[in-house]
Amino acid sequence: MTQELGLRERKKLQTRRRLWSVAIDLFSERGFDQVSVAEIAAAADVSKMTVFNYVATKEDLALGPMEEHIGDPARVVRERAAGESAVAALRRHFIEALGAHDASVGLNDDQHVVRVRQLIQDTPALLIRAHSFGARSADLLAAELAAETGDPVIAQVAAAQLLGARNALITENHRRLLTGETPDAMYEDAVARAEAAFDLVENGLRGYAVR
Repeated sequence: MTQELGLRERKKLQTRRRLWSVAIDLFSERGFDQVSVAEIAAAADVSKMTVFNYVATKEDLALGPMEEHIGDPARVVRERAAGESAVAALRRHFIEALGAHDASVGLNDDQHVVRVRQLIQDTPALLIRAHSFGARSADLLAAELAAETGDPVIAQVAAAQLLGARNALITENHRRLLTGETPDAMYEDAVARAEAAFDLVENGLRGYAVR
């Protein structure tokens, strides 16, 4: 994707990534509440205004990469092939992401990704924001399912079950990473747990939202 971007867009992406990594380093060393935006700007060798050109708050800066994935479940359901159920589509996408060691499913041990996970656990403001991401993701998925099935209440039930399973799997992957396990060592067990979790959901939602 980076190769397809123009020079201006690549520079903006590089700056955003640098701000994020610098911020995570400072937050991890000193604590989220003890670091100011001005200090992040100075460490990244940019102006404070530049930081605010990219984000509105420190929470946005810390959790920006996570926020980019809020719409993933809804998008996967929306773009699934004819004949594929919502459960099957989300199962497929999740296991493919595990295979890619994608950070969005908790199977990536990049030091900054792991530090963000620890920061969320240690910082109430970030934990609240992370929970709000989950609620927004569920709303988007429920809206997608409701648009297809015409029943918004059952769509909310389905979205809650699907994302409940998905979030439980991600939380367990994060827990294991924070204890020092590696993605390679976790992979087979993570896939087996994902298959078992989506089997449970599928037994309850079998035949629901088949295109």
